[in-house]
Amino acid sequence: MLALVKTQKGVGHLELREVDPPSPGPGEVLIEVKACGICGTDVHVLHDKFPYWPPVILGHEFSGVVVEAGPETGLFKVGDRVVGEPHTRACGHCYLCRTGNIQICPMKRSPGWGIDGAATKYIKMPERLLHRIPDGMDYDAAALVEPTANTVHDVVERAGIQAGDFVVVLGPGPIGLLAGLTARAAGARHVVIVGTPADEEVRLKKARELGFETVLNVAESDPVEVVLELTGGVGADLAVECSGAPAAIASTVDLIRKKGRICVIGLTGKDAIPFPWDKAAFKVCDVIFNLSTSYTSWDRTIHLIATGRLPAGELITHRLPLAEWRRGFDELEAQRALKVILRPE
Repeated sequence: MLALVKTQKGVGHLELREVDPPSPGPGEVLIEVKACGICGTDVHVLHDKFPYWPPVILGHEFSGVVVEAGPETGLFKVGDRVVGEPHTRACGHCYLCRTGNIQICPMKRSPGWGIDGAATKYIKMPERLLHRIPDGMDYDAAALVEPTANTVHDVVERAGIQAGDFVVVLGPGPIGLLAGLTARAAGARHVVIVGTPADEEVRLKKARELGFETVLNVAESDPVEVVLELTGGVGADLAVECSGAPAAIASTVDLIRKKGRICVIGLTGKDAIPFPWDKAAFKVCDVIFNLSTSYTSWDRTIHLIATGRLPAGELITHRLPLAEWRRGFDELEAQRALKVILRPE
């Protein structure tokens, strides 16, 4: 079968290769991949900026159908339509695993960078990490369950958004827009999306199409002034930082009200950045850092997407055969695409 493989360490070294289909072991099932999203992590692996163990097949955002069950299985059967949590090879015995936090186990090796992923025809997965998707959910939208589960975990489960909250999202990339959609689905009264001139053509345009109440380009409007005006001088209840830009991160303190919350999703790629520590302290704000997903966030996300309350599929701008993977990466890096789906068949 053809697979998109990172063949060795270094920048580049990504190519289509013929590989043998995997065989499911004890507790595993074999899944025929129907759709695989390209994530920012995949782009980072391409450029040697994320940990990975080559040779490795890329891809961790996927949906598919079970075609074979290995020994010692029974939770899923052939024909089940599924998505899967990428928390493979968590050790199961460290304090994080034993407290239900397998997603941040230091031994975790996820598909797409730690073990072979879904940018191919077949992937094997532990059935304990799978979730069924309803018959009415198309495979492309289902491939977005994984990134959306991140924002559901971060915004709903950890940052504790409440109905009626005023929310500001900084960074209108796929995760930022999904965070905004999550906030809206959770009952936010008003969602502000903030981007830069580079985001105008695709990302901010999509934000407006998605119907967010306020969409701001920082070159044209001061987000702090706008938010204070819209909240009667109080500030936002919640700022969701998805950009990883140091200036945007620092601005979150000015955007929120006293006792407001800052939900951290974006990474900076730097060892340290300036942050207005005392100002945050005097605002008595909560800063919530996040990474990966919880078990509960997956079923919440499947429900929200399946019922249409969170239209994640609307972020898909490109659907390409696996053979056109390079075009997908190029479109993403040029910010001409939001979400690219690769179809192995």
